[in-house]
Amino acid sequence: MQRWFSILQNFFSTFHMPVLRISDVVEVCIIAFLIYHILAWVKNTRAWSLLMGVLVIAAFVILAALFNMTTILWIVRNVMGTAVIAMVVILQPELRNAIEELGQRNILSSLVLYEPDRKPEGRFSDQTVSEIITACLQMAKVKTGALIVVQNKIVLNEYKRLGIDVDGIVTSQLLINIFEKNTPLHDGAVIIVGDRVASATCYLPLSENKMDKELGTRHRAGVGISEVSDSLTFIVSEETGEISMAMRGNLRRGVTEAEMREALIRLQDKEESEEKRSFIPLWKGTGSHEKDKRDDSE
Repeated sequence: MQRWFSILQNFFSTFHMPVLRISDVVEVCIIAFLIYHILAWVKNTRAWSLLMGVLVIAAFVILAALFNMTTILWIVRNVMGTAVIAMVVILQPELRNAIEELGQRNILSSLVLYEPDRKPEGRFSDQTVSEIITACLQMAKVKTGALIVVQNKIVLNEYKRLGIDVDGIVTSQLLINIFEKNTPLHDGAVIIVGDRVASATCYLPLSENKMDKELGTRHRAGVGISEVSDSLTFIVSEETGEISMAMRGNLRRGVTEAEMREALIRLQDKEESEEKRSFIPLWKGTGSHEKDKRDDSE
């Protein structure tokens, strides 16, 4: 018994409490602050999806190391440097915008984490849902071309900067006036953030996927922005008055008022679980651009 007591005494004698200096506390706070803002930035960009993919690959690499799969480990060691360079190239726009925002941001105000009057990012009211639907339906009746992007979790700052700031409350009258023919703001897309029209005349990336020849640049831009973000886009055709809806790189044509409302409500309620929000898919398949391609359950 005395022998075991001696062993334990010698074991615990090796531990000692390090001297905690003020500079150590400041260093920990700075590192925690940087990690928090890096994670917040990653979550609001395409880097979040890339990070999830990297974690999946890392899990496979760990399994390969546990089971001593030498070929896989050799491949990983040889492509690691190239993969890091590829990630920097892929995320070049996001990295540039992050550095620009760092220079423009008020650091002191960003330290305040609690803002009681601030609404959760990306939420919008039922009134906004109704106003967007009303505007699309009225423009469809008179065949006024429109391209309306509703921001979701991924922030669209790089596309908003390309347009003209509006910062107005979402109303059907405002949206209709913006897209009225021969007006200064009708060309390009409108980006809606929360309950406000953030920017107009925004230029969006064009999709390179194969689409019907009858679809023009407006539809390609609507699908293009949905390929690089999780936004929801409504397109009103100037030729036919048909309303289309783009999300996750898919285009659904000839949507009804009920389908538009369902899609907006899904985007609006961020508090629900992902499983509940995706229980009934908005459309089936990936990369489909065919008219009225619906689920049998709808």
